[in-house]
Amino acid sequence: MSENDMPEWTPISGLQIAVDGPSGSGKGTIASLVAEAVGLPVLDTGLLYRFIGYSAMQNNIETDNEAAILAMLDGCLQTMQWQPGGIVVDGENINDRLRKEDVAAAASRVAAMPEVRKKLLHVQRDIAEHGCVMDGRDIGTVVLPDAQAKFFLTASLHERARRRWAQLQRMGAEVSLDATLYEIRERDTQDAERAHSPLKQARDAVCIDSTTLRIDEVVDRMLAIMERRQLIRQS
Repeated sequence: MSENDMPEWTPISGLQIAVDGPSGSGKGTIASLVAEAVGLPVLDTGLLYRFIGYSAMQNNIETDNEAAILAMLDGCLQTMQWQPGGIVVDGENINDRLRKEDVAAAASRVAAMPEVRKKLLHVQRDIAEHGCVMDGRDIGTVVLPDAQAKFFLTASLHERARRRWAQLQRMGAEVSLDATLYEIRERDTQDAERAHSPLKQARDAVCIDSTTLRIDEVVDRMLAIMERRQLIRQS
């Protein structure tokens, strides 16, 4: 690694950074940038649930059939590798397939299943043990409750829908902004009202509303907070 490739900050040993928030809050992009700055792997837990939903669809399993999903789960986990770059199956990164809207809807249903979440919890904790930036919807409350740094990112519903719609446009999807707004609103409701591990801000998390902030401003704010807490220092 050249000097120019070195991370900007050095984290304390085993630093776990939890980044939670609703769909479209920018947590995936921001988690990646923070991870790059501090030299830690970034892990998107949403991709795990998308992979399970995707696998169910590929196997013609109804995504509201918890028993069938659980019967499929162990085999699915054995076929894939969850890496900082995403989900890899048979040596192929399948992130693009997992980003489709029908897969997102399936993932939201799968994520509401308590036994599925319980099984995936161990996978997430094992990989985070040596330090990472992990983003999702229940990282600070359930997955990594002892994380040294917790952030909850949010933005207005319309801004989150606009961001998601722009992302879909870049991927070549033909979807209207109104349809995207509806999907985001429905996902918010499902995530917040599910009985097991609902989306909510951890009591000790720092909330950042990014509605009017640039991505770099959010990242700088998070790094400044961690520096003040002596969780990172300049390299």
